Amino acid sequence: MSPNGQARGKNITIPDNVYTIILALAFCAVLATAAYVAYQCNQQYGTIFKIPT
Repeated sequence: MSPNGQARGKNITIPDNVYTIILALAFCAVLATAAYVAYQCNQQYGTIFKIPT
């Protein structure tokens, strides 16, 4: 064993901006999906929310 200890690789540091971009992309994907579903409901059924009577 060497007195210097084990040589370890450096930890990879990811900037906070990467997580912000991932969060923004996920939010945009959910928003786009909700808009698409609302559009398709409006096209097929003539309304987005149907109130039962």
